[in-house]
Amino acid sequence: MKNEAIDFLHLVSSGNVDEAFEKYIDPNFQHHNQYFRGDRESLRLAMKENAITMPNKSFATKMVLEDGAIVVTYSHVIQKPSELEIAVVHIMRFQDDRIIEMWDVEQTISKDSPNENGMF
Repeated sequence: MKNEAIDFLHLVSSGNVDEAFEKYIDPNFQHHNQYFRGDRESLRLAMKENAITMPNKSFATKMVLEDGAIVVTYSHVIQKPSELEIAVVHIMRFQDDRIIEMWDVEQTISKDSPNENGMF
């Protein structure tokens, strides 16, 4: 399921939202992103709009953990080259090889952080 989670995120971030949803998202999918309704179609449309408004985003998966039906990814996202960078955690619950539920948490990466180890 790790590979499926990574492929889903990379398809979505590269603008192939419909393909990603058809391939990996369960028809009964629900998500917990606070900015959109919790259904499959609302998130799909939001991801398509993001792909249109930010076609040059950069997305790199840095870490993936799997425990039973749960996959957690830790990724580095740059929406636009001149904007702040973001660290994102996606938590996906799989059922029958498809994502049935998803959570995401974001943190802006400070350019002035005193931590010499960085976010990644």
